[in-house]
Amino acid sequence: MSNNLTKRQIVQKIYESADFNHKDVSQIVQQTLECISGALTEGKNVELRNFGVFELQVRKSRVGRNPRRPETDVIIPRRVVVKFKAGKEMKNGLKQLDLDEIDSA
Repeated sequence: MSNNLTKRQIVQKIYESADFNHKDVSQIVQQTLECISGALTEGKNVELRNFGVFELQVRKSRVGRNPRRPETDVIIPRRVVVKFKAGKEMKNGLKQLDLDEIDSA
């Protein structure tokens, strides 16, 4: 089984700890993710206090190489990527992680 947390698992955890039905929790989680995604696609950064910030970052155009045909240059166009900066509380939590356990996973 994967070490990743899925949207389904998030819905299940909230459902177990809150007084809402499963369908409502699922819709709220989906709408939250759509709000975040929508703001980013409109060019806005998303700041979630005590969690972190999703920032848009413009990557410059550059020349790359195709490993199968290294003699041919490939132009990688300028593009926008999403960068996540963890908030203070998350950073403190990450400092307490057992790095050897994460490395072996």
